[in-house]
Amino acid sequence: MTDEKPTMMTYIKATPEQLATNTRDAHDITRSLVDAYVSGGYERVVIVACGSSANGSQCALPLMIKYLRQDVQVVPPETFNCCKHALGKTDFVFAVSQSGCSTNTIAALDRLREMGRLSIGLTGNAGADFKEHADLLVDWCVGTENVGYVTKGVTTLAQFLMLFALGASQAKGLTSDRDYAAVMAEMAQVSERHEVVQRETNEFYERNRAALTSLGAVYSCGFAQGYGVACESALKIGETIKVPSFAYEAEEYIHGPHLQLTPKYTAFFYDDLGVCGERLHTIYRATRTVTDYAYAVTNSPEVDDTHAVRLPFEIGEPLLAPLYVLPFCQTIAFRASTELNSWDSHPLLSQFGDIAATKTKSISQVMPY
Repeated sequence: MTDEKPTMMTYIKATPEQLATNTRDAHDITRSLVDAYVSGGYERVVIVACGSSANGSQCALPLMIKYLRQDVQVVPPETFNCCKHALGKTDFVFAVSQSGCSTNTIAALDRLREMGRLSIGLTGNAGADFKEHADLLVDWCVGTENVGYVTKGVTTLAQFLMLFALGASQAKGLTSDRDYAAVMAEMAQVSERHEVVQRETNEFYERNRAALTSLGAVYSCGFAQGYGVACESALKIGETIKVPSFAYEAEEYIHGPHLQLTPKYTAFFYDDLGVCGERLHTIYRATRTVTDYAYAVTNSPEVDDTHAVRLPFEIGEPLLAPLYVLPFCQTIAFRASTELNSWDSHPLLSQFGDIAATKTKSISQVMPY
């Protein structure tokens, strides 16, 4: 870190070091959550989260399902609070907020207590208001991130949830020590892969700079863990570049949303590098018949080098991919927003947060945006 004011790029570049640290400390940082899950005899996992916390959870969801061998759901806090809290005895529920000051997530913690359930809060700021509302407070070890458009937080959250699932799976005897070690060996490579994707994305940005600084409506699409990345892609592009930006599961995208495509639209496709890859490539090709502004993070030769960011390493467990693919959308969002100077919102939004607050008043003390 320097004395200069930190930016999104500061924390994108800092992410690999945090990923490496959290991999080394995996058992220590996940122990309390793993112990609670295993000792309580829990099965299905329900993650209460919104925004980037929901997107980070969505990125981890396919790996969690594979290794826990249980259903995993991501539920928005207000939905959970109002109408979706019929929980079974073996449902393991925790609420997520990086700042620890999200009002709707705090309400979910209180709702859990009202239901007589263990109130578990997962946060990046253990000193925030969350601690007053959680019976079990878990810090996912994001480190410092003092900008509003979080990058390091969403990636380290996805990693933490993956580490939790792997640890719980091993503890329950669902994953052998040998298989666990193999996945963790690849997990140890994600920090280096993150740096590779950063470099590849910067080169991609230079090749497509005119298009990426002229975005109109944007679709981000994928399957499985690629859908999780697409969710964060849509959010980051929309909130920074400030253009209409939508995320779709790729098959859902071609069941209606595609009908408004024109040659001015942009589409980003995130390859799951697995069983859904062929279908995604087909949908990409179809999109290119309408717009040349269709791009993909993929190793498929069906996407030419101008329109692709490659992953030039051997991939054993593709469900880890969000941990090193996320910098693609994060870097584009930062670079285009900086060049366009699109950080400021419309002046009429000045009263919006006063009317519909999303954070407690202590937010400036724990995460000074």
